[in-house]
Amino acid sequence: MHRGVKGMQIRVFSDPCISRSNLHNSASMGRDETLLMMADSERDANMLYAVRMFVPDPFIYLRIKGRPVIVLSDLETDRARKQAKHCKVVAYSSIAQKLQRLNGKKPSSAEIIKSLLNEKHRRKVFVPGNFPHGLARQLRQLKVKVKVAKGAVFPERELKDAQEVKYVSAALMMAEVGLSEGIQALKSAKIGKGNALMYRGAPLTSEKLRSIIDIAIIQAGGIASHTIVSCGKQSCDPHERGYGPLKANQPIILDVYPKSQRTGYYGDITRTVVKGRASEPLRKMFDTVVRGQELAISQIKAGVKGADVHRAVQKLFADAGYKSGRVKGCMQGFFHGTGHGLGLEVHEAPRLAANSDDVLQSGHIVTIEPGLYYPEIGGVRMEDDVLVTDEGARNLTKFEKVLEV
Repeated sequence: MHRGVKGMQIRVFSDPCISRSNLHNSASMGRDETLLMMADSERDANMLYAVRMFVPDPFIYLRIKGRPVIVLSDLETDRARKQAKHCKVVAYSSIAQKLQRLNGKKPSSAEIIKSLLNEKHRRKVFVPGNFPHGLARQLRQLKVKVKVAKGAVFPERELKDAQEVKYVSAALMMAEVGLSEGIQALKSAKIGKGNALMYRGAPLTSEKLRSIIDIAIIQAGGIASHTIVSCGKQSCDPHERGYGPLKANQPIILDVYPKSQRTGYYGDITRTVVKGRASEPLRKMFDTVVRGQELAISQIKAGVKGADVHRAVQKLFADAGYKSGRVKGCMQGFFHGTGHGLGLEVHEAPRLAANSDDVLQSGHIVTIEPGLYYPEIGGVRMEDDVLVTDEGARNLTKFEKVLEV
């Protein structure tokens, strides 16, 4: 899951080696401290942010005195010199051959890293929390001090510049294309026996509708990622992908969050629809969720605490008579966060949740996705992506909100 496309280039507007002056939460390591990463850039967002190109296999990244060095296989070096011009590109084989001539044996990755550090008279490195444990042990055995960085290794990733806003908007448009195709299939579906939905002469299932959405996303240049199509009681589990036949007159949650094949940035959108007629309790719940989302968006602004936005939505739901908690062993009501950051990961800082300490800053892109879930009614969730500014929220989402289709 979350795989990029081999060989595609990503161009980020700003240099990740330069911190942004308005960043509020810097990592504990200083800019002159040595940063070490060992990962591929197809799955690791920090590595993709650092090098701005997709590489399918793990490789070495060192930032020494603010200057990045990447050590790659011969297969990748020529491409890297074109696509990662801000990095010094070194062939793994050239270092390995040199060390083998000196020591008479094939060097390990740890020994190659140690050699690079020795050239710069460095003995200590900071690493991200997901750094390979085995490699860290090998480095320590070679007398390299390995420290896990406190906080994000690229805290500036939280704040999106103008180019990154365009990347997220483009990925969101791919999500909207997929969502549109899915809803069009629901509109075209017929209501059969037992309220089962029929599409082109066959039962319309969650799996079938998901494939319709995902194919449209691929054609638009995205990579679909665990698209949610959940119906009826299934929709009461927010992360249930959905399975089996879809039914008329029941809520269907469509949660679509693709990644752009070209840039690696995500878009994220959710709509709740009914094919046929919605019950009055469901209609009321839908209207309440929409009001909750509108309230949250109206409060989005630089300097606002994410927890305060979440609590405002909680209060609106409670005042409307929607209680939240565990009933008969299952959660119901509003029991997840109001939103999360969006960028090179589908879930990243900041968070809009009860236990969040995050403060919104201009340049954050966050989802606003309140929901209500009751087994006797079904689930309703509505999600838009918004850009935080000093003046308020700029909604990047264009897709309409209609219950019955």
